[in-house]
Amino acid sequence: MKLSIAIVGLPNVGKSTLFNALLGKQVADASNYPFCTIDPNVGVVEVPDSKLPVLAEIVKTDKIVPAIVEFVDIAGLVKGASQGEGLGNKFLTNIRDCDAICHVVRAFSDENIIKEGSVNPQGDFEVICAELIIKDLETIDKYIDANKNNAKEKITKKFILAQKLKTELEKGILAVNLQLSDEEKEFLKEFFLLTAKPYFIVANVDEDTYQNIANFNLKVENFESVVPVCAKIEFDLSELNPEERKSYLQELGVSQSGLERVIQKAYDTLGLQSYYTAGIKEVRAWTIKKGDTAPQAAAAIHTDFAKGFIMAEVVSYQDFVACNGPVGAKEAGKLRHEGRDYIMRPDDVVEFKVNV
Repeated sequence: MKLSIAIVGLPNVGKSTLFNALLGKQVADASNYPFCTIDPNVGVVEVPDSKLPVLAEIVKTDKIVPAIVEFVDIAGLVKGASQGEGLGNKFLTNIRDCDAICHVVRAFSDENIIKEGSVNPQGDFEVICAELIIKDLETIDKYIDANKNNAKEKITKKFILAQKLKTELEKGILAVNLQLSDEEKEFLKEFFLLTAKPYFIVANVDEDTYQNIANFNLKVENFESVVPVCAKIEFDLSELNPEERKSYLQELGVSQSGLERVIQKAYDTLGLQSYYTAGIKEVRAWTIKKGDTAPQAAAAIHTDFAKGFIMAEVVSYQDFVACNGPVGAKEAGKLRHEGRDYIMRPDDVVEFKVNV
C-alpha cells in the first residue's frame, strides 16, 4: 500500500528543508521567502529498516526492497488560505489527496529567517487547523444547502452527520478527533474532509536543542507528543554515507535520525506495521494495517493472493535469524502454519501458499 504524507505549515518554518532532508537531496527550493513552493514537490522515501540486510544475508540475495513513504511538500499556508490567500485553495486541494498530515511548526529562533504569522509553535498549529476547518465547513455547508429542501435526504443518517460535523467544526474541533460510530465513520469518508485526516506534529528545532533532544518536551495543547527534528542537521545527515551518518548521530548523542522518527510517527498515527518476505529472488518489506489478517496481508503482494489464500507459513523475525532461515526454523519447530483468521504480528517473516 502507498503511504502518502502531506508536509504542511506556515511559510518559512522549515518544510522544504525537511522535505529535502527526507529525500536526501536538494529537490524543493528552500529559499528564504514565503511561497517559494508553488507546486507541491512529491518524493518517495525508503523506510529505514535494519532488519532487511540481515534477512538478505541469511537467504543469500542481493536484492532488497524496503517499504516506501511518499512525502508531499505543500506550499506554506497562511491565515486566509481557505479563502484563497497565498494561493491557499490550490494547496488545500493538494492536502486532500494524502493519507495523513505532518504539521511542521517552528521551534527555532533565527532573526535572519522571515517569519509569517504567529511567533510560537502552538500558534502555528492553530492557524493551520483553523484554515482546514474553514475549508471543511465550506464543504459541509454546500452539502447542507443543496439538500436542506429535500425531505427524504434531510432524514438520512448522512445529513444528520453533516449537521453534527458543522456544529463540532464551528467549535474548532477537528473531524478526526470526534467520537463517531463505525457507521458514521463510513459516511464521513464521503465528505473527503481535510480535518478527518490523521495528523502528527513535527517541531523544527535549532541545533543546540537537537543535541539535548532527550529532554525535549514541547507542549501543544490537546496533543500528546511532538516529534523534534532539526531540519538543517537532517539535511547535513542526508549528504553523508551510512557509516558517516551513524558516527555523526553518535556525536550528537542521538540514536535515531529525524527521518526514522518521522516515519515511525507516521506509521503509528495511521496504525501501520510491516511484515517481510525473504527468498533467493529478494527480501522485501510490506506495509499493512495493524490488525490485518493473513489474507489481507497477502493482498498487499497481489489482490488475487487474498482470493486464492490457502495458508501462511510464518516465522518471527527473531526466530528466523536465530535459526538461520526457514529450514532451520522448521527443524526447530518455529515455523507455523496459519489460516485465514491469523492476525499478522509486527516483523513476521511470511511465505503465502495460494491457489491462483
